[in-house]
Amino acid sequence: MAQSLTLRLARQDDLGAVDALLARSYPRLLRPDYPPSIMVTLVPLIARARPELLASGRYFVVEDLDGRVVGAGGYSLSGQALRQVRHVATDPAATRQGIGRRLMAAVFEAARAEGVQHLDCLSTRTAVPFYASVGFTVLGPVEVPIIPALSFPAVRMVCKISGRK
Repeated sequence: MAQSLTLRLARQDDLGAVDALLARSYPRLLRPDYPPSIMVTLVPLIARARPELLASGRYFVVEDLDGRVVGAGGYSLSGQALRQVRHVATDPAATRQGIGRRLMAAVFEAARAEGVQHLDCLSTRTAVPFYASVGFTVLGPVEVPIIPALSFPAVRMVCKISGRK
């Protein structure tokens, strides 16, 4: 299947397709690791494409032969302090086919080209093994504020990307 996939920079007109991907992916893949209260209240809020990411030149999509977005992810730069992996997702029907690894390779390459040496990640509990497999180290659990009085349980991870191939 890898040969039939195309990785490219996201465009503004990918917003609907990335939204649909996140809506397919997050609820299904996160369910084993989060209680129903989180799945009902917070996952719908975080499973939304971010227009600013798609427009940043730092967000990628993977399409199948039919042009359907089956993977997406990227990173953002915030001043000098934070370089963060953002909204990496794979279609639940296409997991374990190398899509996530291909996205992260593109993220690492693009970030290195901008002089980034480390990437930070606020991983879902579900994605910790994936991020560890591509070189991230767990720093510890965090609560990500989503709306007043409600936070999403995540895991902060970091990866040194300078000197990596």
